[in-house]
Amino acid sequence: MGSLFSSPAGAAPDLVTDSHLRVEHDEPQPCQAPAADHDADDMNPEERAYHERFMREAINMAERALKSDETPVGCVFVKDGEVFGRGMNETNRTLNGTRHAEFVALAGILSKHPISDLKETDLYVTVEPCVMCASMLRQYGIRAVYFGCWNERFGGTGGVLNIHSDAVHVTDKLSPSVDKPYPVTGGIFREEAIMLLRKFYVQENEKAPEPKQKKTRELKTEILPMDIHAPKSTPTPPVAATATA
Repeated sequence: MGSLFSSPAGAAPDLVTDSHLRVEHDEPQPCQAPAADHDADDMNPEERAYHERFMREAINMAERALKSDETPVGCVFVKDGEVFGRGMNETNRTLNGTRHAEFVALAGILSKHPISDLKETDLYVTVEPCVMCASMLRQYGIRAVYFGCWNERFGGTGGVLNIHSDAVHVTDKLSPSVDKPYPVTGGIFREEAIMLLRKFYVQENEKAPEPKQKKTRELKTEILPMDIHAPKSTPTPPVAATATA
């Protein structure tokens, strides 16, 4: 998930961008989320407690990003029930649009661990991975992805495209990808992830491509409930099977 400085009018409340703040002043409308393979509300209490522990770590990274004037997206990579990689957006500091939280964390991981370790690793990230990150995660063989809020402009795991599970087109026919698909679960600490984004988009950002005056903007605290679509089928095993590490 990268820095988001603009969005088409009518973007869903999960994608809290500059133009969305204008939509917030309109009459609230029910919000529908793109379909994830699994929804956090479907977890039993034990599973939810396990996954929330690691998503809390990702939220902490996002809070650090916010304090550093970065788009507040954070993540952790978890293997064998332990965090072994952390990252937050660094696109403003580095002026490099590829320094998404996932890329930052993976750079550190791969400097110390073999890429094969990612096959037994889960990602927890506060915002749905963008198309670029979703593709990278699939190529690297990530086991599963858990995220907080949806990304209806750049999402690569259901928000816009299904990079995590789609087959590929070969001579006008669908063919299985050489890269194994991975399951995704959305909605863990969704409200907190949204509020971090809203806080960022009401503060000044001098490194934005087109800095905008935001002194008159108000932080909106109302978050509409989600109307989750029916889960999509996926050829990977249920996420619950990976939640007992």
